[in-house]
Amino acid sequence: MKRITNLIALCLLVTFGATAQINTPQPSPAGSVSSTVGLTEINIDYFRPGVKDRKIFGSGDEYLEQYGSVWRTGANAGTVISFSTDVKIAGQDVKAGEYQILSIPGADEWQVMFHSEKIGGNMNNYDEGKVVAKATVKPMSLDNSVERMTFQISDISADNTSANIHFAWANTSWKVPVTVDFHEAVMKDIAAKTQVNPQNYVAAANYYLNSGENLEKALEWMNKYLSMGENSGQFWHVHTKAQILAKLGKKKEAIAAAQDSMAKAKAFEQGDFGYIKRNEDLIASLK
Repeated sequence: MKRITNLIALCLLVTFGATAQINTPQPSPAGSVSSTVGLTEINIDYFRPGVKDRKIFGSGDEYLEQYGSVWRTGANAGTVISFSTDVKIAGQDVKAGEYQILSIPGADEWQVMFHSEKIGGNMNNYDEGKVVAKATVKPMSLDNSVERMTFQISDISADNTSANIHFAWANTSWKVPVTVDFHEAVMKDIAAKTQVNPQNYVAAANYYLNSGENLEKALEWMNKYLSMGENSGQFWHVHTKAQILAKLGKKKEAIAAAQDSMAKAKAFEQGDFGYIKRNEDLIASLK
């Protein structure tokens, strides 16, 4: 009976110990950043070491991270980046999936590697054969020290086809370019969905207008949409038609469409949403 009592007491002690742990801040807290570039979801999960009055990058025992040595580029399990579609990293094809970001710091240049196997903090498992992309980047010196290591997805281009993987820690920063290609996916989507929902004609026409893909087809789709029901009263879409006509070099027709859009915008009781000026500017550019 005594043995049973002792066993119960031990179980209670273990259970209490497991549930009564004290939560304290982690020395290198977890961080995450994500963004959509084109149609590609890019996500970076990492752990953020602090400077803590230490010398971070250099050569010699006084530095935390040595020049010329492979580094996990973060703390704890390192840094993992994922792409929802195929991308190009520094011009190199990389398949959709997860990769660990590793790097070799240097005074004048860094090597940044994307490793297909997640090896955590054990750099002995680094395998050059599992590097799917490698970028040589010039480090930038920062005037203001960054206390906690930081990743960003920065500099997304106006056409949504490129961005930078942006690293900063201590007085050092670097960027690795990423490019995406969504044109083929959009074209397939257009082919599949323009017959399903009339609103898709507008989306398709706008995409063709902005990409310069096939302006005659864009005009055909916009005309088809505007001919349905009371859609011709949607002056914002009539303005898009005017833009397409202008890009096609059909100035007379473009001016007529812009004037039609402007008249309907002026008559709209809830406001013109800025389309009076947009049409005025378009007409002025065509004269």
